[in-house]
Amino acid sequence: MTTDGDFKVKALREKGVSLRKIHLILVVVMSVMTVIVGYATYRLSVSFHGLAKAADEHNELAKAAHELMDASDYLTENVQRFTACGDRKFMDQYFEEALEANRREEALEKMSQDDKTQEAYVELEAAMDSSLELMEREYYAMRLVIEAKNITDYPDVLDGVELSAADAALSSDDKMRLATTMVLDDEYYQMKDRIRVNMKECVDILDRLMEDTEASEMSELRGGVRVVRIMIVLQTLAIVFIVWLTSRLGINPVLKAVDKIKEDSPIPEVGANEFRYLAKAYNKMYAQYRNSLDHLNYKASHDELTGAYNRSGYDLLLTSIDIKSTYMMLLDIDNFKTINDSYGHETGDRVLQKLVKILNHIFRDDDYICRIGGDEFVVFMVHAGGMQNKLIETKVRHINEELADTSDGVPKTSVSVGIIHGSDVDDVKHMFEKADAAMYESKKRGKRTFTFFAK
Repeated sequence: MTTDGDFKVKALREKGVSLRKIHLILVVVMSVMTVIVGYATYRLSVSFHGLAKAADEHNELAKAAHELMDASDYLTENVQRFTACGDRKFMDQYFEEALEANRREEALEKMSQDDKTQEAYVELEAAMDSSLELMEREYYAMRLVIEAKNITDYPDVLDGVELSAADAALSSDDKMRLATTMVLDDEYYQMKDRIRVNMKECVDILDRLMEDTEASEMSELRGGVRVVRIMIVLQTLAIVFIVWLTSRLGINPVLKAVDKIKEDSPIPEVGANEFRYLAKAYNKMYAQYRNSLDHLNYKASHDELTGAYNRSGYDLLLTSIDIKSTYMMLLDIDNFKTINDSYGHETGDRVLQKLVKILNHIFRDDDYICRIGGDEFVVFMVHAGGMQNKLIETKVRHINEELADTSDGVPKTSVSVGIIHGSDVDDVKHMFEKADAAMYESKKRGKRTFTFFAK
């Protein structure tokens, strides 16, 4: 049972696909793909910049965290040197870092600006608190050195440091030894270790945060790359499909049409709907042209009254048929002038038409019948070897018998025939002359007969 879908498929095959519609669909599809690729590329760029930014931020924060530890170690180094020798330049370097460089405070400031680093900030802040606590011990040690060395020019911050009565009563050497002990003993380094523990935890938190960020960004980056790869494959397939479709529906039909036009043939009605429309229009014009041309050719080579070949057709046949295997029969209607004078030209025309009708009936379709004059006709019996006299004699007798039948209202008449075979002449130009001589021999013998030319 034929379904509605079958009818649609059949109609589509007959009508063809619209190239305009396909072009519009492909433009829309390619535009959508381009937008998707553009968006995916944008997301890749965003993910890449996000990853680079996260790495930069991690490096900055890690650097800030290490700055605090570096600053703490720098303070330790200078306070230990100051307590060891009492050289005030080390005290000056200490307070230049503590009061002017402020690297620890800047590290905390950087860490506090991002909500994601609050956990790390807590650890860094704890390290800062331990560092400040350690500074109180270092201030006390430096105050001991100031008292021991009688240094009068020192930072105001040390004015607030008061020595205990027992420490104030110590000798200069003992104050120096106590100051050195306070920045080199186990308690001092335990406080330094607390700073390092907090610092390590802070850096570990930053590293974990960076790993999570990298994993998230890399996942999005890989997803974007997959989308771009898929879209590139789809676009490649779409381009291949477009090339194939253009070739099938447009280029190949045009090339075939060009070949057919060169062959002077109708063009195939295949391909896109628009090309099929053009092909149908061309084929319609081509058919009209061929009909007109055939009609013109027929009129140019055929006698309008009888439908036999005219003189032009006769000349063309002489140059195209194989004369050496052909009989030429020259027929002349007996007493044709008398018929015209007695019955009129209209009756004479009917006699001519009757003769051609009889000739078409008696001779083969391959043979050619020509009217070369008023009442003179030539029959070419092609592909005929010699020694067919009996056959030709029978045909001539039948022709005259039918011409003698007046039941159709056409006056009785007859033909005189001259016959020659192409093998009996050396030159085709002389063939008609020989046939004409044979025909006149028939006239002399009393008409209504035939004569074969003899060398």
